[in-house]
Amino acid sequence: MSTLDQIHSGRRETPPRILIYGTEGIGKTTTAAQAPKPIFIPTEDGLDQTDCESFPLAKTFHEVQAALSALINEKHEYQTVVIDSLDWLERLIWDALCEQYGVSCIEKVDGGYARGYQHAITHWRDVLNDLATLRFRRGMCVILLAHAKVEKFDDPEMPSYDRYSPRLNRHATAVVTEWADAVLFATRRVITKTEDAGFGRDRTIASGLGKDGGERILRCVGSPACVAKNRYSLPAELPLAWQAIMDAMINHINPNTQEN
Repeated sequence: MSTLDQIHSGRRETPPRILIYGTEGIGKTTTAAQAPKPIFIPTEDGLDQTDCESFPLAKTFHEVQAALSALINEKHEYQTVVIDSLDWLERLIWDALCEQYGVSCIEKVDGGYARGYQHAITHWRDVLNDLATLRFRRGMCVILLAHAKVEKFDDPEMPSYDRYSPRLNRHATAVVTEWADAVLFATRRVITKTEDAGFGRDRTIASGLGKDGGERILRCVGSPACVAKNRYSLPAELPLAWQAIMDAMINHINPNTQEN
């Protein structure tokens, strides 16, 4: 077969790779548990109140690798793999590097000068390669969960500003967000209004939050407020629910699909 004979035409129907990040308790894990036949690889202790199947809590990077290897090589009927969460997985990666180099913190790995963070990228790529194998060989959807942080972003076209991003080292964030098909920021829609505070001053207050703190949503398009992207032409916002994500993706694949 020649190289030209291997050219592919049209869309590839492969399972999605989704990163969902947000603040604690927003509903990331609950949303992932709504995916088809999910199996969780937990790196943090937080699944007790979630109805799902999971591996034992991973306390080392080797245990995460072992779980991925089992899903790749052993017989099972799971359709979705969920890593919960990436920021705790990063700590396991750092611990593995510290043990390898006999140092006490990631800053000292291989003599310092941020080499530890660079070495960590090799481990991240190993994880992503295993997840890619699960997608192509086992047909599994991949969901990655992470907490959010506020970071300062130096925009070359305007003054610096703060934005939400996954709570990872910047090198890891770049690799993971580039790999994912969708990076979605889970947050609450907050409505604000300005009222007179007296003495010629105004104050801004939140309103319409409801008993749960406001409507939970996913931001699907990047903005100065948050890191986000998608390859499915998703709308700027979606409800924080698995079915809402799937409906929007299906509409992208077949825009003529309508409910009866």
